[in-house]
Amino acid sequence: MTATQPLELLAPLSGVLLALDKVPDPVFASRMIGDGLCIDPTSQTLCAPLAGVISNIQDSGHAVSVTDDNGVQVLMHIGLDTVSLAGKGFTRLVEEGQRVEAGQALIEFDADYVALNARSLLTLMLVVSGEPFTPLASGLVERGQPVLQVSSGNRVEEADEEEADARFSKPLTLPNANGLHARPAAVLAQAAKGFNASIYLHKQTQSANAKSLVAIMALQTVQGDTLQVSAAGDDADAAIKALVALLAEGCGEAIAAPSVPLEARVPASSATLLRGVCASPGSAFGQVVQVAEPELKVTEQGAGETLERAALARGLLAASEALQALQTQAAGSAQAQIFRAHQELLEDPTLLEQAHGLLAEGKSAAFAWNSATVATAKLFQGLGNALLAERAADLADVGQRVLKQILGIQDRAWDLPDCAILVAEQLTPSQTASLDTQKVLGFVTVGGGATSHVAILARALGLPAMCGVGPEVLALANGKQVLLDADTGELHLDPNPAEIEQLETARKQQVLRRQHDVAQASVPAITRDGHHVEVTANVASLQEVEQALALGGEGVGLLRSEFLYLDRNRAPSLDEQAATYSAIARALGSERNLVVRTLDVGGDKPLAYVPMDSETNPFLGLRGIRLCLERPGLLREQLRAILASAGLARLHIMLPMVSLLSELHLARKILEEEAQALGLRELPKLGIMIEVPSAALMADMFAPHVDFFSIGTNDLTQYTLAMDRDHPRLASQADSFHPAVLRLIATTVKAAHAHGKWVGVCGALASEALAVPVLIGLGVDELSVSVPLIPTIKATVRELDLSDCQTIAHQVLGLEEAAQVREALRLYHAATVETSPVVEQ
Repeated sequence: MTATQPLELLAPLSGVLLALDKVPDPVFASRMIGDGLCIDPTSQTLCAPLAGVISNIQDSGHAVSVTDDNGVQVLMHIGLDTVSLAGKGFTRLVEEGQRVEAGQALIEFDADYVALNARSLLTLMLVVSGEPFTPLASGLVERGQPVLQVSSGNRVEEADEEEADARFSKPLTLPNANGLHARPAAVLAQAAKGFNASIYLHKQTQSANAKSLVAIMALQTVQGDTLQVSAAGDDADAAIKALVALLAEGCGEAIAAPSVPLEARVPASSATLLRGVCASPGSAFGQVVQVAEPELKVTEQGAGETLERAALARGLLAASEALQALQTQAAGSAQAQIFRAHQELLEDPTLLEQAHGLLAEGKSAAFAWNSATVATAKLFQGLGNALLAERAADLADVGQRVLKQILGIQDRAWDLPDCAILVAEQLTPSQTASLDTQKVLGFVTVGGGATSHVAILARALGLPAMCGVGPEVLALANGKQVLLDADTGELHLDPNPAEIEQLETARKQQVLRRQHDVAQASVPAITRDGHHVEVTANVASLQEVEQALALGGEGVGLLRSEFLYLDRNRAPSLDEQAATYSAIARALGSERNLVVRTLDVGGDKPLAYVPMDSETNPFLGLRGIRLCLERPGLLREQLRAILASAGLARLHIMLPMVSLLSELHLARKILEEEAQALGLRELPKLGIMIEVPSAALMADMFAPHVDFFSIGTNDLTQYTLAMDRDHPRLASQADSFHPAVLRLIATTVKAAHAHGKWVGVCGALASEALAVPVLIGLGVDELSVSVPLIPTIKATVRELDLSDCQTIAHQVLGLEEAAQVREALRLYHAATVETSPVVEQ
């Protein structure tokens, strides 16, 4: 190791200097590839920032590395996601191995083309060899101006691999669509650096140090290349195993699923097709519109605490009034509850305390509020903060709403063209609720899940939507014509006229089908061979009960009693609860079922007035029946209120999150005591939700002690697959169609029927028409569904034969993954529609 004179790096482009933190790409922003700077360019020729040798230049021309005689390596990467342009818009002026002088032109690029067809023009200059540096400039810079001073000569070179001791992996096929370009190469190099072994990546006769980003990129890999990993050292075996697994998974990139050697095969993502998960059903043909909120400029210093406190108060009041208007305009109570929860956040004591503390330090209202919301959202994401009433995404939404009010920025709707298919990293609930459905035909997001608030709002608006799509969707050009088929989770990037015509025909049929289903809503849900399935509603208000009855609902299969408790500062009184339950029971009448779920809070639904300790994983902590048994006074009062409606409807009480028989026995004892105190001669029916795998696996032990089971597929899926259904990268895999979930449903039904008890499904799976045949085939007796979908689910039942449903249910239980089950059911549905009576037009 020898010390040398400091090295000055020149600006490779003219433009505006930005910190890496501002780059909208987590791999670059986290400095995984290397530290350096970013330039928003105003020139179109990339020049060498130092003298040296071209150690790597990508065939696509979007990235180049220069290494000087002392080993300093500098990587320049033009734009974000530009590897997908496959060289279009770039002209290489140098070759690998060529010596260049500082300031020499390396690559010319068409800025207009890149800006229109890639995610961003932001250009990175990174010191990937790891030397420390000092910034020499800020703001606007000219090409050739010194921008960094590097302290070279402070690196220790990696030892060469001892080939004699090296161990080799089995050959593997590279799955990445664009090979190991900068981002996946950085992920691989970062992982390799975690091992002491000397590690190399091999492609045919070429080899690269796996701890060197530049060396990996120099291999110029493409999808389908055969690679091997070799390692020498004490942890060689562990290194090979870890890196082979990382390569097979795409090194952090979304990759096409492997082909399935079964009848139910699912098409993989390709150059003309992107896949995700359905957040809201439907289909649309339109033009891509990339949308993102501009970053708001916030001044840190305030104009005095009194003035800034007044500014914050005005912003909070204006935001509260806007949220109240959104509640009033909401299509249903589920949508209104989202914005009630947002409104509650405006009064959150933790947020206000943090903001006021910063105001006292002389900060501006905008800075104080923004700092408080950002910090609290991060805390919520990491710890599940029990003071917050909703998720971090909702808090960020509320934070931006207030911030705009403080800054005096008009919260205008996006200026969108007709027939827009919106594409975004993530949409907020506010953005979704304010979409102009005359112009917006649907949307596609990278983040989010099928049970997120955005998905709920999309379904309420009737907008087709996909989530969990790979980040490559963010590189699609504005104006590109695409076909969004949310039902199949597919975004067609190059649809042919036949596909478009087929889509339009399908849309017209869907409209006619919906009209027909609503007209026939009062007809019972009886299969063609005479098997009756009860179709009831999931509700959270008297208004929704009335809507459900108007749409043919045969009862209430799930009354979410927590709607009385959430978004308020104190618990509802006994009289208020009793009056609400009795009103709902009267609306149903004595011949219909009313299934009331006892208080299901905790996890993602904390109560401000019920003290709950902060939990590392609240979904596995005190929630549902566990919380109520910890606070029996809360449960007793609720049971007294529910029992006030006995005799007005066929009352059923359902316990959530039961995992132990002892929980059921203790809850039944409390129910019996409260009924006796009220002088009731007959107990209401008592059942449990099956949403914990232990309850499903022991359903035969629970069945003698309950009157019914109702399966909550959302949580059952989450707990069975060990996947958070709101995780941005796992949401698309946390799918209730997974055979493991279906097998637990089958186990539950078999145990219940053996003891003469009925089984319902009240989770989201019951509201999916595609799932109806398999649920009927597994023996489910009742489907409790989202209110607007009651006519559709009833009509679906009437198209089926019980014997056929039993056959397809048996078949899908033998498949491996949810995608295969969905495809098998789509094929079955297509065949069923062909043989069903034609809808009259």
